Amino acid sequence: MAGRAGLSSGRPSGPIGCQVANYLVESEIGRGGMAVVYRARDLRLDRPVALKLLAPELARNDTFRQRFTQESRVAASIDHPHIVPVFEAGETDGVLYIAMRYVPGSDLRRLLDEGGALPFEAAVRIAAQVASALDAAHEHGLVHRDVKPGNVLVAHGTDSEHPEHVYLTDFGLTKKSLSLTGFTSVGQFVGTLDYVAPEQISGRPVDGRCDVYGLACVVYETLTGRPPFQREDDVALLWAHQYDEPPPPSGSRPGLPPAVDAVFAKALAKNPDDRYDTCLGFVAALRAASAGNPAAGPPPPVADTRPAAAPPLPPGWAGPVLH
Repeated sequence: MAGRAGLSSGRPSGPIGCQVANYLVESEIGRGGMAVVYRARDLRLDRPVALKLLAPELARNDTFRQRFTQESRVAASIDHPHIVPVFEAGETDGVLYIAMRYVPGSDLRRLLDEGGALPFEAAVRIAAQVASALDAAHEHGLVHRDVKPGNVLVAHGTDSEHPEHVYLTDFGLTKKSLSLTGFTSVGQFVGTLDYVAPEQISGRPVDGRCDVYGLACVVYETLTGRPPFQREDDVALLWAHQYDEPPPPSGSRPGLPPAVDAVFAKALAKNPDDRYDTCLGFVAALRAASAGNPAAGPPPPVADTRPAAAPPLPPGWAGPVLH
């Protein structure tokens, strides 16, 4: 019989080949500051899952455990084609865990790193699927807070008109519990600096419009090959998100119509009240701004890196990692 996962140094360690609740841990997928994600086998249904194990100190906090349970139930109740389903969440042997669908494939971070900016239509197709997932979660009271290319899973689509199927991962299950202001109880920032909204940095209350900002940063990068703000150190980057105007994307990608610049200026507004109310509203405005503009197509000499043609990651990659 498989043994139980061991713990050391304040985080899950050495569970490969061990059993956690009803899951047999097979291999590590990835890790962040507060969790490790593994490929595991559901022993009851004999299927692969992505199993996230949270740092043990989180389980020792009664308030966190209660919020974790509540948010897990909400996340598991969301049935959406572009959100990775949550199968189960619980606690075993002092470890909090989340079991999710295992989704093999690539992610947007790898596509951008390997091929640079995407063709305009591919960028908008991906953005629309992510936006749909975000808006659905917002309707259930969940805010992602960490929209970034690494959390956008890209699998093969069904046909030439739908060459990719996108899943959004790492959906806020512990971010809200860890923070009331944007900073965690253990002193770690919730969010990734290239895509973080000004209100998260300043500790103001956040709602779905912080995800509008994060999504706009991601789409900006898919169109230009870089995020809207690039600075030499983290402090300067945080300052830029709060006070600097983003450079028009057409400056990095000639051929984009000026109307697209205006769309990003609104989506990346410092004040949430000045942004689009929904993520799909942002994508709709982006489509409208480029309508009838052939120059918004693939920017030579960047190659077409549509997900259907992207090389798959090695077996074992999938699922969210909490940062």
